[in-house]
Amino acid sequence: MTFLIDLVAATLRNATPLVYGTVGETYAERAGVLNLGIEGTMYAGAFFGFAAAHASGSLTVGLLTAVAVGLAAGALMAFLSVTVGTNQHVAGIGITLLLVGVSEFSNRLVFGGAGTLPKIESYALLSPFGLRALSQYALTYVAFLAVAPLGWWVLARTSLGLNIRAVGENPEAADAAGIDVARTRYLALMIGGALMAIGGAFFTLAALGSFTLGIIAGRGWVCIALVIFGRWRIGRGVLGALLFAAVYALQLRLRILPGWDAVPFELLLALPYLVVIAALALSGRNVDYPGAYLKPYRRA
Repeated sequence: MTFLIDLVAATLRNATPLVYGTVGETYAERAGVLNLGIEGTMYAGAFFGFAAAHASGSLTVGLLTAVAVGLAAGALMAFLSVTVGTNQHVAGIGITLLLVGVSEFSNRLVFGGAGTLPKIESYALLSPFGLRALSQYALTYVAFLAVAPLGWWVLARTSLGLNIRAVGENPEAADAAGIDVARTRYLALMIGGALMAIGGAFFTLAALGSFTLGIIAGRGWVCIALVIFGRWRIGRGVLGALLFAAVYALQLRLRILPGWDAVPFELLLALPYLVVIAALALSGRNVDYPGAYLKPYRRA
């Protein structure tokens, strides 16, 4: 029972950054833009959020800094893909390389001379009702109780969500109906960028309290796979995040159980990624992509 309770708690914590990133990427892709800058945006959110919190002594300042970095990254992706019309694959990968490089260079400038790994007093765990499975960070509760349901509601039930879905399916018809396609895509990418950056900041401001190189470890790419697995629906994407997180938490615990030491740890480490690949292969067939996916729009 203790094993299961700890597994549930670890699953929710590990799923938290994936929920933020998946919801953010869903907004971008429902607007017709594949944002491959997600890995770099999460990375920059992790570093600059940590650096701001370390300098100011305030986690709130760190979180707001991460949001600002995410908004800027989303605006840059929108400028390249919407205004300039650059190939979305090239623009997204370029942004990831840029933000990872800037973050690591800044880390060397700011913390390079430190004899020990800089740390901050991170967010404390909350334990409502004294239940171990519910012992989570505030950002985890926000992800599951606010970001995911509110993100779904805005996308499915509001005029903003209708506009985002319209420009992602048929920008010509949306333009004829009076919707500003460029403005809507900018907004979707900036909202998505802010959420991605918060997902990255979760590692430094909550889970770890420090910044290390490679801290995101490919989770941005996992979020892109989860969006496709979820068929551009936030609910399914969140379920995919929980599946990945559950397998990830499970493999960490299997390593310390008797009898599992004979299994190469590299295989256990690859297990959650193999599960995502298998799930994507099974659910990704005959998927209806957004109609204007990857297609730049130029008003006639």
